[in-house]
Amino acid sequence: MISTASRPYIDASVPVLREHGLAITTTFYASMFAAHPELKNLFNMGNQVSGVQQQSLASAVFAYAANIGNAAALGPVVSRIVHKHASVGIRADHYPIVGHHLLGAIKTVLGDAATEPLLKAWEEAYTSLARLLIDAEAKMYEEAGVQPGETRPMRVLDVVRESENVIAIRLQPEGGALPPFQAGQYVSVAVDFPDGHRQLRQYSLSDAPGKDAMRISVKREDGGAHPAGEVSTWLHANVKAGDVLQVSHPFGDFLPDTESNEPVVLLSAGIGITPMIAALNRIAAVAPERRVIFAHAARDSAHHAHQLDVAAAQARMPHLHVVTFHEEGEAPNVLKGKMELARLPSWPRGETDVYLCGPLPFMQAQWNSLLAAGAPAARLHREVFGPDLLDNLL
Repeated sequence: MISTASRPYIDASVPVLREHGLAITTTFYASMFAAHPELKNLFNMGNQVSGVQQQSLASAVFAYAANIGNAAALGPVVSRIVHKHASVGIRADHYPIVGHHLLGAIKTVLGDAATEPLLKAWEEAYTSLARLLIDAEAKMYEEAGVQPGETRPMRVLDVVRESENVIAIRLQPEGGALPPFQAGQYVSVAVDFPDGHRQLRQYSLSDAPGKDAMRISVKREDGGAHPAGEVSTWLHANVKAGDVLQVSHPFGDFLPDTESNEPVVLLSAGIGITPMIAALNRIAAVAPERRVIFAHAARDSAHHAHQLDVAAAQARMPHLHVVTFHEEGEAPNVLKGKMELARLPSWPRGETDVYLCGPLPFMQAQWNSLLAAGAPAARLHREVFGPDLLDNLL
């Protein structure tokens, strides 16, 4: 992706980015938002306040430098970024802005250590990555038939409380057909607040395609150690049947195999159940005889969403194995504690695809357990909610 002359400077940057990456990204965001406050509408400002986004970008820049010649490592991450960018409406003209302030932040933080050759190397590396993303996003917009940032009005058909902190919202377009999507994908919901600022959040589609409406499930983020979720709390407090929300085209490259007859394993925790429910409902509709292991972990019964969906699938699917874990409380047919691989039904490790979605510690624990048990990495697929590697590097 970069010239042989620039490569040594990028390689030499790796330990520097490990040490100063957070300072660079914090400086970058402050500088960019001061010069272009309109870009705040494209970023999760709650993650800005908590520092999650700055840390994520620091990790991203470090990972990019460390893997700049490794297309196999960067390829899947780039795919995820392209889908995320398309869902919030990133445009080609945003990239020079980001590049200018990122290089400026490197120069500010590193001072004299940011030599002209080093800055030139990073400019080349960023430009190369930007061109890759711009081209891929242009193709995605064209295939979806939408303009960058385009949303469409969708009528709320109903709002159902799924658990203590999750509501399910069914949506139908105000005009035209429902956009096509696959189980595992997500949409962005845009909310315009009274003070004029706008925020977008991505929510997985939590029901199967092929119906006359789409459904999202929204977890209310109450805060605690981090700021409360601005959009999720607004949706919980305000949205009702008959309202109209602005919703993006569906995007996302986490696509569980729902169309074959091969055995499949779906593992989730918390709100990570949403794409798995979409996949399970699709399988129940097209291949009810398929062997599926569906395991979910929740805090307790009150925080366990979409139990009725799972029960409906069990009634239709004779080879569906459901395993539920609750950390607290007692409930029938529920295992106490965190999800453990040893407590799940067995399956041919080397021949079965496993899909993971949930909080990062959950996915790390399951991923490591699966690898240790002989599951090849190529058979493991995961969806990450929130900032991830390279997720914020435009």
